[in-house]
Amino acid sequence: MSHDTTPKPSPRSLLAMSDAYWKSCTLHAAVALDVFTALADEAATAGELAQRLGTNARATGMLLGALCAMGLLERRGETFSPSVETAAYLVRGAPEYKGHIIMHHKHLLEAFGRMDEAVRTGQSVRGGERTGAEREAFLLGMYNNAMGIAPRLAPELDALLHKAGLSPLRGHGRLLDLGGGPGTYAIHFCLARPDLTAAVFDLPTTRPFAEATATRFGLSCSGPDARLSFLPGDYTRDPVPGGFDAAWLSHILHGEGPDMAARIVTGAAAGLNRGGVLLVHEFLLNDTLDGPEFPALFSLNMLLGTPGGQAYSGGQVAEMLRAAGLTDIARLDFAGPNDSGIVAGRKP
Repeated sequence: MSHDTTPKPSPRSLLAMSDAYWKSCTLHAAVALDVFTALADEAATAGELAQRLGTNARATGMLLGALCAMGLLERRGETFSPSVETAAYLVRGAPEYKGHIIMHHKHLLEAFGRMDEAVRTGQSVRGGERTGAEREAFLLGMYNNAMGIAPRLAPELDALLHKAGLSPLRGHGRLLDLGGGPGTYAIHFCLARPDLTAAVFDLPTTRPFAEATATRFGLSCSGPDARLSFLPGDYTRDPVPGGFDAAWLSHILHGEGPDMAARIVTGAAAGLNRGGVLLVHEFLLNDTLDGPEFPALFSLNMLLGTPGGQAYSGGQVAEMLRAAGLTDIARLDFAGPNDSGIVAGRKP
């Protein structure tokens, strides 16, 4: 009598996927309550922290215990303080504070719980306009994400373009940051190139964020020496202004379906001078659309929250550029966080 000695697969990884949101929600709650900021200057017991935050002492103690277990807090006796990593990224006022993008993730959670409904119907389940707090978290979250890339990418971009056979930005005078929100990329491209000026084209509500960000980095937005300007408009409806030597489209195509995404690229290309370069920065799927993991999951995020948005592959983006009349199309030798990449082309 034979016995099957093949080890049975373990359900551990499946269960870990299933309950992963427990950790996410614990982190979201801590950021929403500003736990880490409250502990930054002085360690505290659970009771002391509850008094600082106006929370329930018993529940606060349970939250602090979980945060310790997750490695986000350190405990000495009965007092708690942020870990080194937490202090760097989750204490409000820290130069690399990531709390805004974490709050944005918190606002997405309800829709993710309704994914089965979205897949059945093919419709978004995240209804209505963002509230003021949600919009602020989104815009400042995008700033968080961009600050993880822009300071490093800006000084390297000319070399990446040259390697791909495209003209560098160094010789270009005017850049369009289409849908640029806080203008983080435009600002850092200007900081890396004294001869460059830039314009952020986005909804009027984003203007205060862009101007505040520019001021933070010492870039003038008004007067004869202004190097950054803001052009109010909706890139899905309004014509894109012309006269630009380069156009930067970062994480805007995924919010739209294929037809509108192609129209946005065509409009941006029309605004370029001859020889101008158009750069599309997105979370890029592979050409079989089944990976990498983050762009594939991000595509579902677009299903939940937009009428037709999705993640695109490098090949799909390249085809949009080709259809817009661009040539010398290439994917730059750049890999950003969460598999973001850049596809670029030149206007003949």
